[in-house]
Amino acid sequence: MRIDIITVMPELLESPFNHSILKRAKERGLLHIHLHQLRDYAINKHGQVDDMQYGGGAGMVMMCEPLAKVIEKLKGERDYDDIIYLTPDGITLHQKIANTLSLKENLMLICGHYKGIDQRIRDLYVTLEISIGDYVLSGGELAAAVLVDGIARLIPGVLNDETSALTDSHQDGLLAPPIYTRPAEFQGLKVPEVLLNGNFKLIDEWREMEALKRTQERRPELL
Repeated sequence: MRIDIITVMPELLESPFNHSILKRAKERGLLHIHLHQLRDYAINKHGQVDDMQYGGGAGMVMMCEPLAKVIEKLKGERDYDDIIYLTPDGITLHQKIANTLSLKENLMLICGHYKGIDQRIRDLYVTLEISIGDYVLSGGELAAAVLVDGIARLIPGVLNDETSALTDSHQDGLLAPPIYTRPAEFQGLKVPEVLLNGNFKLIDEWREMEALKRTQERRPELL
């Protein structure tokens, strides 16, 4: 999979993509991430990519021309399955979206900044708008990192144990059940006996019931 990310602050994304699972995915050639500095396509020598909004009001708006230049350049080099804009008013990211996007070959991500991007770029180019929650960040870079992480771990071969992703929270519409490791007793709290008896049928049944119980208690709207 190839992911191209348009941003005015590529340095914010360098660290998240160079450690742990994402680093391993890149080293294995399963994920290719390319960061594009929007200021390289600025309208003048001062690196301008934003301007005041029509109608007045606080906050600068990312201009059409720089974004269109880099988008058109990238589209001229390959076809994209989706051009995604990270924005608080997009559809809220959930596991099914991550599952679907993990099957794509080429994705382009646009990181907003300041007040956001000119609506005409959204109308002309963007095919999917995603939010990572009902709050506002300083820019779309952190949201892009969250999205890429959620997608990349689902690519076959990225995780050492591919079945691990299949038992994550939300993968089957439920929250994950409680998990334990050694020691069997800690500060008076014991691991449930069913997990120690080696009967995997009973263990699976216990995990399913606990997942239902936890979902009912914490996120009943998922049921």
